[in-house]
Amino acid sequence: MANFKTHVSVAALASLAVAGVAVKIQLISYDQILWLSFLGIVGGMLPDIDAGNSRPVRLLFNVLALLAVSATAELLQHRYGAYWVLGGAAAAYFTVRYGLFTLFDHFTEHRGVFHSLLAAVFFALLASCISYHFLHWPVLQAWLNGFFIVFGFIVHLLLDELFSVDLKNKRLKKSFGTALKLYHYQNLPASLSLLMLTMVLAWFAPAVLPIRQVIGLLHWHIIK
Repeated sequence: MANFKTHVSVAALASLAVAGVAVKIQLISYDQILWLSFLGIVGGMLPDIDAGNSRPVRLLFNVLALLAVSATAELLQHRYGAYWVLGGAAAAYFTVRYGLFTLFDHFTEHRGVFHSLLAAVFFALLASCISYHFLHWPVLQAWLNGFFIVFGFIVHLLLDELFSVDLKNKRLKKSFGTALKLYHYQNLPASLSLLMLTMVLAWFAPAVLPIRQVIGLLHWHIIK
């Protein structure tokens, strides 16, 4: 299994390369390169959120806890005094950072349902839906956000599979086949739950018309 630094470095380089191609075909502008590359890095860390002691999961729940603090303060500040706001914000932080994290860690396993192609599609659709419905970004940009998430995610899975091959001794390690999989074969209830959530996100996903426009744009550049 590749380490954290390798995952981040490879995801960053691969995402920069793809973003450069997108600029070349005039699909995005130069000022979008860093943002989309950042999403590729995020996607490259997501498969390890089910490892309780990993950096990605700690970073994820730190961010979620801070978002919970911000949302709680925004909700309470116009209704209650400063002490209640501070108390509510502190409660929100500890509930998410430690309470929710403990539950998440208890019900997940490393290289489980989140270490699959199904999870890659789930997070891509989640990013696209959030970008479109909550951040109100254009449809094409919302899909690009989702694409770079899934791209970085798959780069992570491929790296883990490559590190499962011992080229020096020409053999496969026991971990081979556990990284790049369609779904979690040993936990069908978890996989089915994630599949249902993915289908719900697909229902609410932005219109697919921009994808056709992208294909047309790519076709035009190939002919040119």
